[in-house]
Amino acid sequence: MNPAKILLIDDEPAFRSLCEQWLAQAGYEVRSGASLDEARALLGPFDPDLLLLDLALPPRFDPAETLAAVPEFASRPVIILTGHADRERALQAMEQGAWDFLAKPLDPDMLAVVVKRAVTKHRLSRELQQLRQGQGPGSPLERLIGSSASMSGIRALVERIAPTDARVLVTGPSGTGKEVISRVLHDLSLRAEGPFISVHCGAIPADLLESELFGYVRGAFTGADRDREGLLKLADGGTLFLDEIGEMPLAMQVKLLRVLQEGTFYPVGGRSLQQIDVRVISATNANLPERVAGGEFREDLYYRIKGVTIETRPLAERCEDIPLLVRHFLALQARDSGQPILALEPEVLDWLIHRPWPGNVRELRNTLESICALSRGGRVTPEDVALLHPGVQSGGAGDAGASLDEQVRALEIRLIRQALARHEGNRTHAAATLGVSRQGLLKKIERYGL
Repeated sequence: MNPAKILLIDDEPAFRSLCEQWLAQAGYEVRSGASLDEARALLGPFDPDLLLLDLALPPRFDPAETLAAVPEFASRPVIILTGHADRERALQAMEQGAWDFLAKPLDPDMLAVVVKRAVTKHRLSRELQQLRQGQGPGSPLERLIGSSASMSGIRALVERIAPTDARVLVTGPSGTGKEVISRVLHDLSLRAEGPFISVHCGAIPADLLESELFGYVRGAFTGADRDREGLLKLADGGTLFLDEIGEMPLAMQVKLLRVLQEGTFYPVGGRSLQQIDVRVISATNANLPERVAGGEFREDLYYRIKGVTIETRPLAERCEDIPLLVRHFLALQARDSGQPILALEPEVLDWLIHRPWPGNVRELRNTLESICALSRGGRVTPEDVALLHPGVQSGGAGDAGASLDEQVRALEIRLIRQALARHEGNRTHAAATLGVSRQGLLKKIERYGL
């Protein structure tokens, strides 16, 4: 890899010379100047990874205004160099987008640490952008559909951690998109050109899981008539997705822990140590801390896979995402069938929004596919829905056969869940949003068993 490029702008020749020497010794390619005009002149031809910018440039340099006015500065990390008396102005510059600031006189070790972090960030961001551009017009993030606060938070977290090799644990109910999140993490990572290998830890019988993961050599057991690579080896250089890891047998957990700690394993029946380089993303709908407490899941493995945790929310707690999901699934159906996108009558969309969806996004998609298969004339009507759900009529938040009390109960539950989700479980804020007292909200939560 080519050495990172650093542009140093400072009006003190002696300081520039000393700083250039330190940076060159650290392996960086350095250019320097004494003014903003020189900085602008060098930015294009030199194309630095990082800009070191003195706060006290004459005649009157306002870093906040400069960072906002010069777009070229915003495309790379800027580290402000300042005296102790100017720390407040340096902090203002950080509010305008500066990466960090360093106080003079500089400590060469601190300079090296801050510069390395900033350069790494810039290069990862640039590589990530190149990967996205190489995958077509849409970013993989667009597959994380929803306008709710929870989905916005997931998108922001995925974008931040995707370029790293941090292990990730995705938790949440079945059908909420845990594998979609994991694939997006892979597609946005620096391993995107490598394999994405998915293993459903609960779907493979316990006595077969070891040979599926580790592979085996010829003669390891009856029927092993040839060597076979396991899923771990197939994932080398890419991402290993361990779905429903909470279902993994305890005996297998011990062996997986060793792989995660050392990056090596032996195939079943083999004596040749295999080495792999994989990023591990795990998912579960189980409460792993409870399983750890009950002795069903190893505590050391839990902390080894935990890394960064992403929690998905039930669809009933983010009803505002349903129209966007419906539009997405209708577009997919149209693409696969080669037909125009179907239109939903307002009553149908209202019915979809007010369903409880215990199966979450997966159930929504399957239901939408079923009712669309019955549609005629390019539109989905309440009559189409009623063929599969006989109690459905137009214009309601609940089923036509439900009593008024049942419909009011269903509506209250939905609104309470939405408010709690919006305020991340804060009951005081949720009560204020709903226009009830905190005590009143607590009584409803208890009454409905939420």
